[in-house]
Amino acid sequence: MTYCVAMLLDDGLVFGADTRTNAGVDQIASVRKLSVFGWPGERVVMLLSSGNLAITQAAVTLLTEWLDGEDEECSLYKARTMFRVARIVGRAVRAVHAEDAEHLRQHNTDFSASLIVGGQIRGEPPRLFSVYAAGNFIEASAMTPYFQSGEVKYGKPILDRILTPQLGLGAAAKLALISFDSTLRSNISVGPPIDLACYRRDSFAVPDPVRIAEDDAYFQAVRRVWNDGLIRVFAGIDDPAF
Repeated sequence: MTYCVAMLLDDGLVFGADTRTNAGVDQIASVRKLSVFGWPGERVVMLLSSGNLAITQAAVTLLTEWLDGEDEECSLYKARTMFRVARIVGRAVRAVHAEDAEHLRQHNTDFSASLIVGGQIRGEPPRLFSVYAAGNFIEASAMTPYFQSGEVKYGKPILDRILTPQLGLGAAAKLALISFDSTLRSNISVGPPIDLACYRRDSFAVPDPVRIAEDDAYFQAVRRVWNDGLIRVFAGIDDPAF
């Protein structure tokens, strides 16, 4: 399983993903699920992937192979808007589906893929999209400023309580780590290290994702303070009178 989260903020974008993949209790490995494409000064595109690893890796590989093509309907570097970037990602998913879906069906395997893509192209604000296995997609907004994929239910409540577009990048990165902590505590199929990337609006600087290991000092401090704070707040609430 996987947990990915991406946030659309007034100040930019925050992307995070765990790295655990498993095909059974004795088939556990780490893979990168966060990809960054960029043309410094002109565009930044970040991508999160979850679902069947072979499918999502094939889609990301296709996107990489298409980068140097001249067709603006296929190259992330040629697309004129982030909307067209989302369409290209959907096209890559559909291309993999056309190649592999029937073979997967014959082996009783579902075509499972979910990708979150966001970034900024000069001339428009940062944008964020969630792309489904069918290749269609939806866009984030001020009312829904984040997307998740994979094992989403444990990390969602804290996002719903705290996340607003006005939250700063640093605070949003901290919130992402708390969301990951909640997921790690409740689901062993999601595991560290965590890849985290922050993009500041209008910088057009390609972010270098930070890899956060389980023993990272800051991550451990966040987990400890958050846990102790929850216990303290819970203890401070009066018991019911019944």
